[in-house]
Amino acid sequence: MSRYPRLAAAGLAAAVIALAACTRPAPGHSASEAPQDLPTAVEASALAHPFAIGTLEAFVLHDGDITVPNDGSVLPRGEGDDSIDALLAANGLPTDVLRLSVQALLVRAHGRVILFDTGAGDAAFADAGRLGQALRVAGVEPGQVTDIFVSHAHPDHVGGLLDADGGLAFPDATVRMSAPEWAALQADEGRSALAAAIAPRVETFEPGAAAIVPGVDAVPVDGHTPGHSAYRIGDGVAQVLYIGDGAHHHVVSVQRPHWTIAFDGDAPKAGASREALLARAADEGLVLVSPHFPFPGIGRIGRRDGGFTWVPAE
Repeated sequence: MSRYPRLAAAGLAAAVIALAACTRPAPGHSASEAPQDLPTAVEASALAHPFAIGTLEAFVLHDGDITVPNDGSVLPRGEGDDSIDALLAANGLPTDVLRLSVQALLVRAHGRVILFDTGAGDAAFADAGRLGQALRVAGVEPGQVTDIFVSHAHPDHVGGLLDADGGLAFPDATVRMSAPEWAALQADEGRSALAAAIAPRVETFEPGAAAIVPGVDAVPVDGHTPGHSAYRIGDGVAQVLYIGDGAHHHVVSVQRPHWTIAFDGDAPKAGASREALLARAADEGLVLVSPHFPFPGIGRIGRRDGGFTWVPAE
């Protein structure tokens, strides 16, 4: 993965050039008549981060951010204020709030345009809803997406599946998730509209299924939701692991994997699963893509002082 910096720079340059072409007024029109909703080059770099997975083209898409109070109500649960404050301060982070990014992963692989999760959409708890813009920076229209892999059905991961009118935001995409996750979503009466809307497009797989589409394997990550899945994505030589909510915060979840978050369905199981995932990533030198770590959320897990640390890709 040493090619990340060079390929990312080249990919972003291409995206910015394409964006500049899009924002130039058409012949016969003044600059004041040009579309006003396209991001500037600087904004583009904060929306879509290009990189390579071997021969596969990929983008991390920044949908938005979530800010939660550091009061023990969300992350972490059941730990003393002094413990969390000391951990945050030791890592140079503010102690009043915790910030989580909201990202999706776009991969072009074997003739498919694949989206992993869809961000938070218009969820009230997030400052989000930029996925559409990020896709445009990556050169993709919603109708071109062929497959959507859902890590799990929490609103900050499926919030972009529907448009403002409740219709399918990606009308031609097959929506893929594990069978237990789909069953849990269908059983949730509060999410019946979402389940009904996507039902005709859903295809399920068994937890841990391999080669669901070429280059994509599911990896069970237990405890967060009934069928939570990470995804191993690669070209046969290079690969990354998209971890979903395998870990939420790049310091708290990594350095204290047994500290739980309010949304873990089975907290002890989730803590054990988190630690196992981090240990595997560290021991195997896996490249991770995290939808909640600071944008673009690409990096590795290192070992330090008997525990783990997040090492962002340069």
